[in-house]
Amino acid sequence: MFRTLFGGLLGGFALFLTSFVFWGTPLANIAYSTADAQASTDLQAALAQALTPTGTGVYLIPSTTTREGTILYGKGPIAQVNFNTSGFPSLDGEALIGGLILALAVGVLIAMALRLVASDAPTRVRAAVAFAMAATLWMHIGQPIFNHAPWGFYLYLGFSDFVALVLAGVIAAKFMPDVPAIATAAPVDNQPHPIVADSFGSPLPKDNDPLP
Repeated sequence: MFRTLFGGLLGGFALFLTSFVFWGTPLANIAYSTADAQASTDLQAALAQALTPTGTGVYLIPSTTTREGTILYGKGPIAQVNFNTSGFPSLDGEALIGGLILALAVGVLIAMALRLVASDAPTRVRAAVAFAMAATLWMHIGQPIFNHAPWGFYLYLGFSDFVALVLAGVIAAKFMPDVPAIATAAPVDNQPHPIVADSFGSPLPKDNDPLP
């Protein structure tokens, strides 16, 4: 159990570091589209004026809760805005600490799940890869399919999470001990043996029959 927990913590730390490389460094600029400085300033002012009264939240623009909004949504352009009334540093130290704790917890959960599904490292690795692929496809690649979200951002997000989850799973699988398979006894043949006759038509004795 200790090795499983230790492997899960190491896997969670690898999950955190991998995600930081993808999103806490200039690599993250691959995922984002950019507007020029004046457009960014104008958009920020417009968001503050329009959305601050209703507060922090995720906004679908235009809203489809009315007939007019639904028509405008069909015409475009449209946006889904993650709006926050407060500002934060681009690399928030408190968020990094909370993210590390979350990553460690996720690593331990992955390790516990792998311990339940398989008894040997190769099978656990294959299970980790399959789980990471399934989760990435559904949670991230599903966004461009269902919600017409931009492909570029979600392909980058999906790839980053797939790599991070696979690394966490592989590390956890490698550290936990293999569980030896339990040998099972061969079934006892309780069926009666057929009577075999010799060349003269007399039945041959069984192994446990007394000699004549």
